[in-house]
Amino acid sequence: RDRPSATVPIKNIERELICPICKELFTHPLILPCQHSVCHKCVRELLMLNHEDSFDAGSECSLPGSPRSRVPSPSMERLDRLVRSGGSRGSISSPGWRRGSVTPRVTTIPCPGCQHDIDLGERGISMLFRNFTLESIVERYRQAARAAIAIMCNICKPPQQQEATKSCMDCKASYCNECFKLHHPWGTPKAQHEYVGPTTNFRPKVLMCPEHEMEKVNMYCEVCRRPVCHLCKLGGSHANHKVTSMSSAYKILKEKLAKSIHYLISKEDQVRTQITDLEQLISQTEENGQLAERQANEHFERLFETLQERKSEMLRSIEQSRNRRLDHLKAQVEEYQGMLENSGLVGYAQEVLKETDQSCFVQTAKQLHTRIQKATESLRTFHPSADPCFDEFVLDTSREETLLKEMCFGGVPDPPLIDLSNSKVYNEASICWRLSDDHLPTDHHVLEYRRWPASQEDGEDSGVWRATERVHGPSTVVCDVDPNSLYAFRVRSCRNSMFSPYSPEVTFHTPPAPAFGFLFSDKCGFSTERLILNKRRDTVENVAGMAFLLAADRVQTGSYIGLDYIIGDTGISQGRHYWAFKVEPYSYMVKVGVASDSKLIEWFHNPRDTSSPRYDHDSGHDSGSEDTCYELSQPFTLLTLGMGRLFIPKASSSSSVSSANATAANDPGNRVLPMPQRLGVCLDYDAGRVYFYDADTMRCLYERQVDCSGTMYPAFGLMGSGKVQLEEFITAKRLTF
Repeated sequence: RDRPSATVPIKNIERELICPICKELFTHPLILPCQHSVCHKCVRELLMLNHEDSFDAGSECSLPGSPRSRVPSPSMERLDRLVRSGGSRGSISSPGWRRGSVTPRVTTIPCPGCQHDIDLGERGISMLFRNFTLESIVERYRQAARAAIAIMCNICKPPQQQEATKSCMDCKASYCNECFKLHHPWGTPKAQHEYVGPTTNFRPKVLMCPEHEMEKVNMYCEVCRRPVCHLCKLGGSHANHKVTSMSSAYKILKEKLAKSIHYLISKEDQVRTQITDLEQLISQTEENGQLAERQANEHFERLFETLQERKSEMLRSIEQSRNRRLDHLKAQVEEYQGMLENSGLVGYAQEVLKETDQSCFVQTAKQLHTRIQKATESLRTFHPSADPCFDEFVLDTSREETLLKEMCFGGVPDPPLIDLSNSKVYNEASICWRLSDDHLPTDHHVLEYRRWPASQEDGEDSGVWRATERVHGPSTVVCDVDPNSLYAFRVRSCRNSMFSPYSPEVTFHTPPAPAFGFLFSDKCGFSTERLILNKRRDTVENVAGMAFLLAADRVQTGSYIGLDYIIGDTGISQGRHYWAFKVEPYSYMVKVGVASDSKLIEWFHNPRDTSSPRYDHDSGHDSGSEDTCYELSQPFTLLTLGMGRLFIPKASSSSSVSSANATAANDPGNRVLPMPQRLGVCLDYDAGRVYFYDADTMRCLYERQVDCSGTMYPAFGLMGSGKVQLEEFITAKRLTF
């Protein structure tokens, strides 16, 4: 096939060049910390919209996607000054805000791309990089879209103004051939200026650090995923982060992007097939959606017809009863009206009394007297002939209303998925799950679990599924789990007595011992100069900053390496106990394990020798002195982690380690393992042994004997940049439920 022209792909990428807020081509885009780009003016307006006090009572706020008041785009030089000036911090001096005002500045905005809250910090948008690459692509797109409109020379004057042939990135101007030769004569410094094709996008030749405005960015922070300068790494906000050189990051990222693009291009036929499949799914979705709407309308129409029929029948019954009662009451009224003088029955009786013929009188008076007696009786015991109350016709529709409100589609619900990242298993199993994004409301969930038998002696019941009570939320806690066992879990949802399929089974291995709860101690040997402990005392971080450099004159080459130790606030004097924690991958060196109270006193009172890896034979580093033998049992055992690796200590014939560990420890290829995401430690105080586990798989990585003659404490040592975070055990988490 013929290779397409350069303008064709540019015209096809318009959707990638649209700002998610103003829905127009990017204008001076800024890169948010989440790596999404937004127009400079849109970020500014978002900050002002979130600052309600910055607007007058009668001003109109423009929301994303709505017609907005147009803010004139500043020139490139003025924009750079705005971004770097103090006035651009926070919300760029939002209208109505003055320095010293009691109204706080709003520096948090929602990212329109990922919907996460972005905290811009005290410096506001001055901390954001301009996306010069995106600006250049937008400029090329504009030029391709308006190919007939040429960029004119900035030096020529109308009406003889010529079309520009090149632009100087140093002068930030466009020139025709004659003007370029005139202003860039050969043999002068201007002849060395960098020039490109005609453009209106003049970006700086060197990217400067937004935090240290006079420093060039020459490194890339892998944690924050942004360029930084050497001052940021030396003592700034990136001091403890892993950084690489800009050239290395450029090479790696460019290779990754090129490989990804090459892979996508090689899969073009597959992509087109999938696009066809998706278009068919779109058509089927449209048709099936319309069919479902028609069927739902038919069901509701039948409901309406049934309700209308029932309504007519019940109203007819009420009307018939009402008419019947009215007839009876009206007849009784007429009867009582006849008892009045000179009317009705009484009047007729008075006329009969005037009869003088005895035989005729007796013949008529007998029947009349009977009627008069009945009327007299009715006066003595008055009873209406009909009850005016219609209580028997009161309609209770509460049950039907509830059923109608709970009415939903009768399809089988989608199965939930167990959330592995939030599910934890220790003394108890806290299992969390999530439903599909378009799920319908469910009545409840049922979690089932079973213990995998370790041997045939465990019995038949160990492999039987057991179910929890009905769960109405997205998580539950299973209490009766055995230690050092493998459990499988699955969950399903129920709606209208219809159960969904089971979720895929997931397995968790319970720890070999009950969870041991503790926090970091901020008293015993805690170094406040280099260790940072959070308020909850479950995270400790080592800062290799200025204090470490100031003490460098006291450090002689090869004398020792300073380790800052911190221990748990609770000791162990009996039984088996397990705890787990996470070591950040960027940590330079972290030693974890157990130590007795006597050994800790020795460390904290004489740190120069005891913090040396030459003294600690199990430091994990390839020091020559570590080839010496372990004592049979020591009052401490520490395992070394660092730079994303775990180091198995060297073994010897006298060390009391398992045979498998001894074989692995003596093999140089097996001594260095990838650092687990979570590490577990189990101390068997009575047996005098300590075990180190991969906390995710409960695979034992290393074990050895330890002298437990005193009180044993969880111990941690940090050198250089590093961070350790304790796991939130189930017993502690349930306090917050």
